[in-house]
Amino acid sequence: MFGEKNQEREKKRRRTTKMAEDSCCKRGPGYASPLDAMCGPRETLIYVTCVYTGTGTEKPDYLATVDVDPNSPTYSKVIHRLPMPYRGDELHHSGWNSCSSCYGDPSATRRFLVLPSLVSSRIYAIDTLKDPKAPTLHKVVEPNDIIEKTGLAYPHTAHCLASGDILVSCLGDKDGNAKGIGFLLLDSDFNVKGRWEKPGHGPLFGYDFWYQPRHKTMISSSWGAPLAFTKGFNLEHVSNGLYGRHLHVYSWPEGELKETLDLGATGLLPLETRFLHDPDKDTGFVGCALTSNMVRFFKKPDGSWCHEVSVSVKPLKVQNWILPEMPGLITDFLISLDDRFLYLSNWLHGDIRQYNIEDPANPRLTGQVWVGGLVSKGSTVVAEAEGGTTYQVDVPEVQGHQLRGGPQMIQLSLDGKRLYVTNSLFSTWDRQFYPELVQKGAHMLQIDVDTEKGGLQINKNFFVDFGSEPDGPSLAHEMRYPGGDCTSDIWI
Repeated sequence: MFGEKNQEREKKRRRTTKMAEDSCCKRGPGYASPLDAMCGPRETLIYVTCVYTGTGTEKPDYLATVDVDPNSPTYSKVIHRLPMPYRGDELHHSGWNSCSSCYGDPSATRRFLVLPSLVSSRIYAIDTLKDPKAPTLHKVVEPNDIIEKTGLAYPHTAHCLASGDILVSCLGDKDGNAKGIGFLLLDSDFNVKGRWEKPGHGPLFGYDFWYQPRHKTMISSSWGAPLAFTKGFNLEHVSNGLYGRHLHVYSWPEGELKETLDLGATGLLPLETRFLHDPDKDTGFVGCALTSNMVRFFKKPDGSWCHEVSVSVKPLKVQNWILPEMPGLITDFLISLDDRFLYLSNWLHGDIRQYNIEDPANPRLTGQVWVGGLVSKGSTVVAEAEGGTTYQVDVPEVQGHQLRGGPQMIQLSLDGKRLYVTNSLFSTWDRQFYPELVQKGAHMLQIDVDTEKGGLQINKNFFVDFGSEPDGPSLAHEMRYPGGDCTSDIWI
């Protein structure tokens, strides 16, 4: 069965590639199609945003270059560190100035990694082309420039557009109020052009977004107000309306808010948002952190959008924690480039899951691995099983290192066979839930993936310890390959 499906995928990839090669515009960055990207070269470098904010080390955050080439003598080592000019930025997510959405533009080049600073509101443009192993700072977009021209602050997600512009979601105004959220538009030289969305069409909260041009739609999610989440998580802030539970559907590329989907009590704190990679598909998923549900959104025959819970991570009954039940806290997920598998991380429970989504309406759990969590052996927190017995999860050591914290950001190799994992979420939340991360630093793992029958296994030959950095332990967050990946690239 899998052999036949692989043959069909290969035929589709060849058809798409031939169409692109037959066109006059075939020299842009990235790949002609998601399936074509799966045949791209194996990753040898990965860029990781690293944070000192809140750790006690009075140094700027930095971009680490990690060697992920198993044939290299510096395999699984940090080989370069690019510090930012300022302290207290809180580097978080990242994006590219150009990706596969610009494949049809021979003048476009994937050169600059865009680093929004979630707390300081600066945006850095990093040149990765001169020397991919040792990126350099190209330009700083100062917060005053952004705030004065747009009223926006707290930038989060950056995606390139086929036009050459860069779109960045912003989560609030300069005072941390959610009323200032919207989308910042930068030109190809990183000058502030203004806001993308139509005036008067701002939703209540913002966070992540993904666009699907063939369906003329962009969908964004809603974390919460910066004045709430920057202080740490407080359950009262949820009941006080300072966190979101909606998806916002915009017309693309016009920026008109067409619909708001209320996810209700099962969709609290919707974070990462992804469409299926196939640009013809009209379905995607969003991970709802607090209620630990994966929600599928899809277009109805009348052109409107709908949603349903597709995966539920049951809370654990626990002892010695702040609540009697602990959510998994889905903080990141991604979809393989062939749209076969969905991977999610449960930051509090400590496991990573693999689901087969060949039928997107009926995901099937096909793999699970534990890499940390609050109920791991040695923790003060214990989970309750049926019958009143208690247990803790046995988490293996890797190269003599005890795994700290829980899995947070994940990144998949183009071929879908390797999953990289970091474990810092946000410095304030790290300090609240996993103080040992702030004290001892984060780390990075590699999970081997079975792409046929499904399955996950820790690669014991790979471990990056950000607790042994020269300037002190740091908090590693999002990861990017120089050539793009399944969470940066969008096809049109």
